[in-house]
Amino acid sequence: MNRLSEKFKDEVAPALMQQFGYSTPMAVPRLSKVVINMGVGDAIGDAKLLDQAADELSTIAGQKPSITRARKSIANFKLRAGMAIGCRVTLRGRRMYEFLDRLMNLALPRVRDFRGVSARAFDGRGNYTLGIRDQLIFPEVNYAKVQKVKGMNVCIVTTARTDEEARALLSGLGMPFRKQQ
Repeated sequence: MNRLSEKFKDEVAPALMQQFGYSTPMAVPRLSKVVINMGVGDAIGDAKLLDQAADELSTIAGQKPSITRARKSIANFKLRAGMAIGCRVTLRGRRMYEFLDRLMNLALPRVRDFRGVSARAFDGRGNYTLGIRDQLIFPEVNYAKVQKVKGMNVCIVTTARTDEEARALLSGLGMPFRKQQ
């Protein structure tokens, strides 16, 4: 077990049981999965950019990403249905906790002028989505090999029923939410 999963089991779960009045430990919201999506729109013209993005994503996540393909053709973007335009990876279990630990404690504090992540990016069902503008905030990425800065979306899926429960879960795990004025 890693540090974040032990923190959930020892500190966060009992605190959530007390705060929301759950009768059983199985009712406590927990992390289900983390989906990291990297869209590479420039892969239409240069397929090597997609390979590089997949390599960087596998370095960041510790798991081989799957290639995402366009569902519809869009003539203005010179895009045809079935063309490879991005990559994504779904993390569960030990890898999910390791990635979130690195994201919250190493990567996010490296963002310039970082004041915290938005507390309003919940979807109404207890899931949280975070946009990252460049992949260089992760210490695993080799700065010299990066040809183009690419962003990514990190979607944290929980079993919480409401946004309030999910916010309490993520802040208990150490997500640096921005202070509301």
